Amino acid sequence: MSKIKTVFQCQACGYSSPKWLGKCPDCGAWNSFSEEKQSPKPLKSFGLSEPQPLSKIVGGREKRIPIGIQEFDRVLGGGLVNGSIILIGGDPGIGKSTLLLQAVAKIVKSQESRVKSQISETKLRTPNSGLRTVLYVSGEESPEQIKLRAERLSIDSDNIILLPETLVENIINAANDLKPSAVVIDSIQTIYTEELTSAPGSVGQIRESAAKLMFFAKRSDVPVFLIGHVTKEGAIAGPRVLEHIVDTVLYFEGDRGHPYRILRTMKNRFGSTNEIGVFEMTDEGLMEISNPSELFMSERPLNVSGSTVIATMEGTRPLLVEMQALVSPTTFGMPRRTSMGVDFNRVNLLIAVLEKKAEIHLGGMDVFINIVGGLKILEPAADMGIISSIVSSFREVPIDPKTILFGEVGLSGEVRAVAQGEARLKEAAKIGFKKAIIPKNNAERLKNDLGLTIIGVKNVEDVIENIRI
Repeated sequence: MSKIKTVFQCQACGYSSPKWLGKCPDCGAWNSFSEEKQSPKPLKSFGLSEPQPLSKIVGGREKRIPIGIQEFDRVLGGGLVNGSIILIGGDPGIGKSTLLLQAVAKIVKSQESRVKSQISETKLRTPNSGLRTVLYVSGEESPEQIKLRAERLSIDSDNIILLPETLVENIINAANDLKPSAVVIDSIQTIYTEELTSAPGSVGQIRESAAKLMFFAKRSDVPVFLIGHVTKEGAIAGPRVLEHIVDTVLYFEGDRGHPYRILRTMKNRFGSTNEIGVFEMTDEGLMEISNPSELFMSERPLNVSGSTVIATMEGTRPLLVEMQALVSPTTFGMPRRTSMGVDFNRVNLLIAVLEKKAEIHLGGMDVFINIVGGLKILEPAADMGIISSIVSSFREVPIDPKTILFGEVGLSGEVRAVAQGEARLKEAAKIGFKKAIIPKNNAERLKNDLGLTIIGVKNVEDVIENIRI
């Protein structure tokens, strides 16, 4: 009889210790160790694979299955890939289950319409010929609760199969019997395997359950969606190996105070990792936003100091977003620096450049930066917008509301060119902007001014002069 061993494992990184520790020596997390019982069992083989030379392997472009939600398909790289496993994380109540329920409904609806067209062409009498179901596994909610959500979303189909189950072996057996076109696991933290004695949600259970589902997806060519909880720091709960196992990692972001939700790719083996999908949460579920630029600027105040519009790129999509700055005298000895939607250290760096190169003295000023709409800007092309909005608020002079800006700023005060400048300007011209302040190198490479007044700048002094503040 195998001997059961008791260990303590860090629930953040998976580090094991024979005794309890207050702080994890690997990742530094406090009070993250929990007791787990492990019994040594032989690992099961999933079949033998023979080594093959690369030249003998037949390659080809992966087959995509469009979901029917354009913003979701954009983030995935054009649709689902057979046998892929996709992890979606997000804060509680952000809309992860709603998004996937709408996605499986679209998949089933597209299959039903395709089968009906085949029936009409071949005049078959079997209405379900070639139709495959979608398996929705719920480890947290009862079927009645899912039914209530489906009624709110106006979803009703015989081909969406609900399975309230938490044992991964039973889930895989049910999927093998149904042969679905897709599987949804809500959520991976509630799933466990009987091969381990630890509690569901522990490091070992999450790792082993995800590995079994991954082997099922690869063997059966069925795409699997995993919903994952997030920690208070915003990372997906469980070991980091969970994100290495899956093919795609998506984060569903948003502020509960705003109806807008952003689906962002963090890892994608079958597409770009820079794409985002924009949704709006309504009473009827998540609605796609086909033109996010107009959405982010729909309530923009005009002729107000500290407000400007920047052109940023999210993958292949140009976005115009409003950036706001508030500069006011500090009431404390140490001035405050706060940024929402842009990197805090980047803001401090640009403030130092303004003080050194443009002689804008902000040592006794509180500086607050905000990206309207809850969007997070990661690229340095937002530097020129940060500088312009800070100086506009500092001097209490508004920037022309028909002016668009983008460009990277270096430590010497120089303005550097950014990629895809023409695509940014096309989006600005489509929205109705008349003037663009861009890096000089970008201006020299333009083949068409797109009806905009293009001003190329070389340094921070040129930027301040041309925004007329």
